Amino acid sequence: MVAPLIAAKAYAAAQSQAGKGMAGMAGMGGDATAGLTGGGGFGDMVKNAMNEVMQSSRHAETQMKAQVQGKAELLDVVTAISSAEASLETVMAVRDQVISAYQEIMRMPI
Repeated sequence: MVAPLIAAKAYAAAQSQAGKGMAGMAGMGGDATAGLTGGGGFGDMVKNAMNEVMQSSRHAETQMKAQVQGKAELLDVVTAISSAEASLETVMAVRDQVISAYQEIMRMPI
């Protein structure tokens, strides 16, 4: 289960990523969709989130390896694993919501 604080941090990170993508559109006149086709879109936000999950997982693996070798504290390992698990659960929840939205759109009459 995702702790509320971790979920709030993940939401804030997603909002800041989305804000960076929308910041380029603020000073545009005319066609507001022109900023959507450039960099900093939804795809980049998803890619960044996936990279963060992978880094978190690698950090947890590194901490586990260091603990087995006697070079890390158990608390650091548990914290790293918990962080990786929360990141993965957040990505899976977002994935589920995207799939649900897609299915809803596909059910709409034309």
